[in-house]
Amino acid sequence: MKFVTFEKKDGTIRAGFLLDQEHAVDMYEVTGGELPDNLVVFLENSEANLKKAALLSLINKQKGIYPLSEIRLLAPLPRPKSFRDFYAFEQHVKTARENRGLEMVPEWYEIPVFYFSNHLAIKGPGDEIAKPLGADWLDYELEIACIIGKEGRNIPAKAADEYIFGYCILNDWSARDLQRKEMKVGLGPAKGKDFSTSIGPWIVTKDELEPLKSGKGFNLTMKARVNGQLLSAGNMKDLFYSFGEMIERASSDVTLYPGEIIGSGTVGTGCILELGLDVHRWLLPGDHVELEIEHLGVLHNSIIDGIEVK
Repeated sequence: MKFVTFEKKDGTIRAGFLLDQEHAVDMYEVTGGELPDNLVVFLENSEANLKKAALLSLINKQKGIYPLSEIRLLAPLPRPKSFRDFYAFEQHVKTARENRGLEMVPEWYEIPVFYFSNHLAIKGPGDEIAKPLGADWLDYELEIACIIGKEGRNIPAKAADEYIFGYCILNDWSARDLQRKEMKVGLGPAKGKDFSTSIGPWIVTKDELEPLKSGKGFNLTMKARVNGQLLSAGNMKDLFYSFGEMIERASSDVTLYPGEIIGSGTVGTGCILELGLDVHRWLLPGDHVELEIEHLGVLHNSIIDGIEVK
C-alpha cells in the first residue's frame, strides 16, 4: 500500500492511501473517525491500523474517495517525531571525500554514523525550496528513507525489519558553503542542512518491496534530474550498511518511536558535491529537481529565492 497526506479543496488536511493510480482514500472520513486523520497517530498503532486500511481498499465506497487531480499531495509525514540521517553508501562517502582531498576514515567501516536534522522543516512533493540567505552552494541529495512503525530499544539488526513500516524518497537539501564552514569547528552539519528536507510523494509499505531484496537493500534504481537533465544514477542495493544495521545503531540505549524517519544518506553520484562542478553548477532559484526511485515514485521540487525577514 502507498500512504499519503493530502489537502482537500476546502483546506482540510487528511491522511490516507492510494486506491489506484488516480484516487486517494481519506481513511478518517471513510471509517467515520475509526482511523486517524494523520499518519503519525496511525503509526502509533500501525499493525492494527494497517489491517483495517487494507480491508478498506477492498470495499467499494464512494464517500471519502478523491481524484488525485482534486487534491494536493503533501509530505506523507509533515511532522515526523524525529529525523536521523545516516551516511551509508560507500561510493558517495569515498568520492565526496576524495573531491576534498580527504581519505576515508577507518571508523566509517566500524560503525554506521548519523546526524539529527530538523524534523519541523519537512517539505513535500511540489513544494518550493527557499535557498538559504547567504548560501551560494545549494545542493540536492538523493536518498531513501525508512519510517519507523513500532516502538523499540536496543533492536538487533536481524530483527529490525519488524520495526519498519515503509519507505519513501528523501531529498536532504544541503547548503554546502554553510556546511563546510560550520564543520571546521568540529560540529555539524546543522545550518547547512536544517532549512529543508523533502520526502514523498508517498510511503510504500515494506511488503511491496520484499520481492526486490538484494545485497543489503533492495534492487531499486535511483535517479536525480535537474531541469530535466539526468545527473545521478545509483541503486539502493549498493548500501554498505543495511537499514537493519542503521536501526540497531540508532536504537542503541535509545527508544525509537513510531513516526520517526531514518535516512540512508546519499547514494553514489547522488549530489553535485560528489559529481563536481564540471558536471553541474550549484542549484539556483528557478531550478527544478526531480528524484526518482523505482517503485517509490518521483519527488519534485523547485528552488526559489530565500525571503529576508526584518
